[in-house]
Amino acid sequence: MTFKVYYQPDKTKRPVRENTQSMYIEADSEAEALLMVEHNTDYNIEYVEQLDDQALAYEKQNPNFKITTFD
Repeated sequence: MTFKVYYQPDKTKRPVRENTQSMYIEADSEAEALLMVEHNTDYNIEYVEQLDDQALAYEKQNPNFKITTFD
């Protein structure tokens, strides 16, 4: 499954909507996607959204679409 993770890049600053960024992750569950980001970044995670087929197709139209992987 593909998840879109909304986050703030800096945990030490107050969250501001205009600074929200997103990444896409392949995971088996929402909880797994959340843990992957928490364990591999210092981001302040706002929301994790599972993308259905239509939403994923829409997101793939963005030229900057990229699945994030962690080693």
